[in-house]
Amino acid sequence: MEETLEDYAKSYTAIYIFFIATTFQFCDKFLALQKRKASMSEKDLQLRAEIKRLLKEAAALSQPSTFAQAAKLRRTAAAKEKELAKNQESLTKTMKTSFGSYERLLMISKFVVYSALSMWHWRAPVAAISNQLVQPFGWFLSWTARGSLGDNVMIGIVPWLILSNKVGRYFVKKVFKLA
Repeated sequence: MEETLEDYAKSYTAIYIFFIATTFQFCDKFLALQKRKASMSEKDLQLRAEIKRLLKEAAALSQPSTFAQAAKLRRTAAAKEKELAKNQESLTKTMKTSFGSYERLLMISKFVVYSALSMWHWRAPVAAISNQLVQPFGWFLSWTARGSLGDNVMIGIVPWLILSNKVGRYFVKKVFKLA
């Protein structure tokens, strides 16, 4: 069977792979945001504000007659910092158990899906693009594909997965920055 450029132009494989990679990036970013939200408890924020206030007051008391009061404020701030560190440590342990399984599941899912896609499309090109657009990098993009078809470069699965992940990560970063 003779393959033509129209066969690759009608193929939606590259788009599907891009959406799969971007979906994984969205899930990864969502987990990171949920983890960050969980790490900022109200009690910790209050402790940080109180430590900052105590240190500011201690810095304002720089006269020799107020040295004892400033030292007392610094010791109180140090005790609060120890309490904050203790809270952060317990929170970190809690977050590792709650978010660790989701992160591990996402990583395993990525590995399985990317491996399956790679095996499925190992020698088959994912898409075709004009040789003039990718002149210096055509040999890299056609890795694991058959090379070229006429004046077009066939894009292999491995470079397409790399490119899709990079573009998806950039896209997700811009979308979450707007939100």
